Amino acid sequence: YYMTNYTCEYCRAILERAMEGGYNFLDGLAGVDACAMMNRAMENIELLELIDKEGFFVSHVDVPYKANEDAVEHYAQQIQLKVLNKLEGNLGVDISEDSMIEAVKIHNEVARLITEIGEFRKEDNPPITGYEFHILNLVSYVCPKYLIVDKLRETLEEVRHREPDEVKSFRARVVIVGSEIDDPDLTRLIEDSGALIVADRFCFGSFPGRQEIVLKEGEDVLHSICRQYLQQSLCPRYVCHDKVNQRRDFAEDLYHDFKADGIIYEQIKFCDYWAYERPLVSHIMTEERGIPTLSIDRPYMSRTSGQLRTRVQAFVESIEIKRINQTNEGRS
Repeated sequence: YYMTNYTCEYCRAILERAMEGGYNFLDGLAGVDACAMMNRAMENIELLELIDKEGFFVSHVDVPYKANEDAVEHYAQQIQLKVLNKLEGNLGVDISEDSMIEAVKIHNEVARLITEIGEFRKEDNPPITGYEFHILNLVSYVCPKYLIVDKLRETLEEVRHREPDEVKSFRARVVIVGSEIDDPDLTRLIEDSGALIVADRFCFGSFPGRQEIVLKEGEDVLHSICRQYLQQSLCPRYVCHDKVNQRRDFAEDLYHDFKADGIIYEQIKFCDYWAYERPLVSHIMTEERGIPTLSIDRPYMSRTSGQLRTRVQAFVESIEIKRINQTNEGRS
């Protein structure tokens, strides 16, 4: 089934891994009808029957592009029809209200732990690096929650009592905003270039994603979950004005809350949504909001990119020069 050379490398990587048998452990695949590239990857997995497993299902979920009450209702119907009913009918999963409440409870505990660990990044000399936090956050997305919650509690205590080096290992603090990053070595490359990542506002980052789900009194669990995800989601697939402004304001809030020196907007090559978002917003952040911003277009696997390393190093140096100039102006 047709996929062009301009298909996002992330989507191609998913399809390639499925062809190699890397997803044979899955019992189901539910994806959002978002970009054409991800749709093509899912459709190929389904049409080629790459996962031959009893009860396996593929669902294309139609997630609304707005966050009003009609959208919440439609979203809940989609999840019920294309995910929950499939889990129950194909795999015998308990989808009762009590079961979903328990799932929310353990999700919230993991979210609290990840958030509390992430809050240490606000310190002047954080006891945890962006690389370490990235690994922990990825684990919280891909592992069964009951297997990791005790480990996260132990990690929180370890970080709480950890003494950072007296001499800082970084020269600037940055917020990362943009496309999906599932390779911690990319965050390591950025930090090895002198920029400590203090907030992660990219796809599968902790902002948003690791926030607690608040169940609304008098409303069924499914609608409460769907409402929160629609209202909090900052995916650039949402192009209505309120969501566009919400994304910009949220990035600026992270910049101030985590005492960052700049923002790095990054985009996987051929990612349609971020290709529109990144160049415009990076200009707005720099020119209209006065925030030092680096805008990069990168390959999916860029852990060894010398060009990217050079650009991050140059960005860090520009922040240092700005800091020196501000100090000199204050003395004069």
